[in-house]
Amino acid sequence: MSYINENFMELQDSYLFSTIAKKVAKYTQEHPDKKVIKLGIGDVTRPLATACIEAMHKAVDEMSTQNNFKGYGPEQGYEFLRKAIAKNDYESRGITIEEDEIFVSDGAKCDTGNIVDIFAKENKVAITDPVYPVYLDTNVMSGRSGKYNKQTETYENIEYLPVMAENDFKPELPKQKVDMIYLCFPNNPTGTVLTKEELKKWIDYAKQNNSIILYDSAYEAFITEPNIPHSIYEIEGAKDVAIEFRSYSKTAGFTGIRCAYVVIPKQLKGYTKQGEEVSYNKLWNRRTCTKFNGASYIVQKAAEAIYTKEGQKQIKENIQYYMENAKIIREGLEKAGIKYYGGVNAPYVWLKVPQGMTSWEFFDKLLEEANIVGTPGSGFGPHGEGYFRLTAFGTKESTQEAMERIKKLKI
Repeated sequence: MSYINENFMELQDSYLFSTIAKKVAKYTQEHPDKKVIKLGIGDVTRPLATACIEAMHKAVDEMSTQNNFKGYGPEQGYEFLRKAIAKNDYESRGITIEEDEIFVSDGAKCDTGNIVDIFAKENKVAITDPVYPVYLDTNVMSGRSGKYNKQTETYENIEYLPVMAENDFKPELPKQKVDMIYLCFPNNPTGTVLTKEELKKWIDYAKQNNSIILYDSAYEAFITEPNIPHSIYEIEGAKDVAIEFRSYSKTAGFTGIRCAYVVIPKQLKGYTKQGEEVSYNKLWNRRTCTKFNGASYIVQKAAEAIYTKEGQKQIKENIQYYMENAKIIREGLEKAGIKYYGGVNAPYVWLKVPQGMTSWEFFDKLLEEANIVGTPGSGFGPHGEGYFRLTAFGTKESTQEAMERIKKLKI
């Protein structure tokens, strides 16, 4: 008899975004005449930077010749890209990251999900709530979460750190000792941030408790305000306690190209049950060599082109485009009398749903009365109830039209 991984039975019935897709598909099928504007899933709409396109064309041409053909590449990523990452994303900010501390991948979603492989099942986990569903679901799949409580919509072995207007969207330190802490700033879904001083408290906590911070900085390129760290390694002592995840998906529009990277400093240590010190970098390298064949040469050449003078100019233009959309959303919500948060240092705007409505009821209202798709806050966790996420990744025209429709809604 073949037995299943019964941890999957503890997952909620349907993944948030697949549920949204089904609802939207059903509505569009029943109303083919309606123009639906999608500001829900954070997929980009701007074309790839010309520098990246040219780099990929050149890489494809290289692959057509005997002398330049590339087969399997290094699982950790090609040296040319890891050098560019170390120099441009870290050295430029006064941070020393070695090339062998960088692991190139096919997406931050994969990295943040797969990272659980190198942690013990017994580890206690803390996540902010609301939260990107992958952090929670992959810990459930690996058996680290315990049983699901339908009444509280929480798992028994996960400590939830509420992120709400009442605490200015700044999570409090865990009340109990935890071993793994997930932080994402600029935050998805709320679009809010932590300052360097606020993030230092988490570094200190992790040091005092031998905890590891899993820091998702996929949206750092959208930061506009000073004193907001682009990397956790800007904070003294962070390399002793933190793993950082970065992605080109939103930064350079690689959602369909797939390229990201994770940084694991060699000084970052975990422990066996016998107290033996082990390098997490070594464990991740072993896992990578076993389960991953590396991102393609063509894609990595495109990622390298991001760091050229032309590439930087072009991706910054796209980022500015999306942040202009965020401004349009903020201004539209303000005129509609809807309270909102975020959208200044991130491409997400987190709004308060009208009183007396659940976030899924507001989803249905927006879809049916304004033909707009957003994301219900409750899909990100119990403390997301009462909130709703809109993204700035649409076109400028569709974003403007969506705000005009919202202003006409009877709320």
